[in-house]
Amino acid sequence: MSDQQHFTDALADTSPASPAQRFVSEDGVVNARARVLGGGSCLNAGFYTRASTDYVRAAGWDARLVNSSYRWVERALVFRPAVPPWQAALRDALLEAGVTPDNGFTFDHVTGTKIGGTIFDSSGQRHTAADFLRHARPRGLTVFLYATVSRILFRQQEGVPYPVAYGVVFTDPLGVQHRVYLRDGAKNEVILSAGTLGSPQLLMLSGVGPQAHLEAHGVQVLVDQPMVGQGVADNPMNSVFIPSPVPVTLSLVQVVGITRSGSFIEGVSGSEFGIPVSEGARRLARSFGLFSPQTGQLGTLPPKQRTPEALERAAEAMRRLDRRAFRGGFILEKILGPVSSGHVELRSADPRANPAVTFNYFQESEDLQRCVRGIQTIERVIQSRAFANFTYANASTESIFTDSANFPVNLLPRHVNDSRTPEQYCRDTVMTIWHYHGGCQVGAVVDDDYRVFGVQRLRVIDSSTFKYSPGTNPQATVMMLGRYMGVKIQAERWRK
Repeated sequence: MSDQQHFTDALADTSPASPAQRFVSEDGVVNARARVLGGGSCLNAGFYTRASTDYVRAAGWDARLVNSSYRWVERALVFRPAVPPWQAALRDALLEAGVTPDNGFTFDHVTGTKIGGTIFDSSGQRHTAADFLRHARPRGLTVFLYATVSRILFRQQEGVPYPVAYGVVFTDPLGVQHRVYLRDGAKNEVILSAGTLGSPQLLMLSGVGPQAHLEAHGVQVLVDQPMVGQGVADNPMNSVFIPSPVPVTLSLVQVVGITRSGSFIEGVSGSEFGIPVSEGARRLARSFGLFSPQTGQLGTLPPKQRTPEALERAAEAMRRLDRRAFRGGFILEKILGPVSSGHVELRSADPRANPAVTFNYFQESEDLQRCVRGIQTIERVIQSRAFANFTYANASTESIFTDSANFPVNLLPRHVNDSRTPEQYCRDTVMTIWHYHGGCQVGAVVDDDYRVFGVQRLRVIDSSTFKYSPGTNPQATVMMLGRYMGVKIQAERWRK
């Protein structure tokens, strides 16, 4: 059996483990949900960059409070990365490819090439949103782990025209159901922050959503809200693996090229791509890190077939590969927006079940053209003098793209041929970058203060309220929004 066949078997068989729960969108793209204290910041590439000033203005946010909220987050868990040679070469290659100017190190979203922040400290330790708990008042906070919320409780209150939220129902790891109630007082409220997939799902399970859809799943309708679950989007990503003739230092995303044509270029590198292994096991380790079946990104086996035996078969197949197969880096492209969007729907009334998610990647031609321009930028990066030390002299960009197109990155039909267009490459190799947003958008499901229309004492504050993904990477803005709204809600309580 050839190395390529072993590699394909490894991609097909390997499955990830918690704290991420994998699912396949209706588009055929393998996705993941972070089910861990700290959310997606526990699983992502750690890159930290703010939204643009235009984004802040369009959102209607107070720019001064936005800036102070970003700074609060940055003091708590953001660091300046040490830029290894591969990332430095990517930076110089982007500049050579015309992604200018050189903006140096900055958190700001500005056109050109820059080094951004990271939530990994100088020793490589990841810091997450859970770190913010250190700034909480312990006596005023209780955190339940392994608790699955099944619905929000509402009641009709005399003199109030809308249902009023007064608590939640959750299930513990033993399957025992519990109820938690708000204290008396008109200022108290439930804040839902379950993310793009979880927040619309919980609203619908609680009776707030499209009436016909809820009735079809046996959910009692409290408020007919047809926009719950609508406008859900994910930034499509396309990546290219660049084999290196020399060893490459481990690195996650540190450099980004923000193009004028609406695409963002980043990269990750290293022989094991950021998957930590013990020194004793290093000889046997084989992984493509963020783009590995270990994280679910290249794992295309249906979830029910992902068994420990399949995992072991995949690990053994990857161990047989020449280490050179894992030496190099991925340059990835993702687009502004996107314009294309889809929806989240219930599969069942079981809160533990993933909802059905449709992102409609590249449905709008504007998204596809942005991807094409991003792919063309990557081609110029690969051909640049600045990146020459990390590419084989006899490797053509056509062969590099063809090899990457052979990776089983999704469940879509393959169209591998010598005449593949950039448009076809974008469609064939689309992956998620886990930048989900929408489903509870401001103006459609919640108001400017994130209160849910049609009910009282309930807000949604998370990425489900975004219409577009902020900046090149959303985690900074998601965390900022938590601080921003926390300050605003405190100020409201003091005024009353």
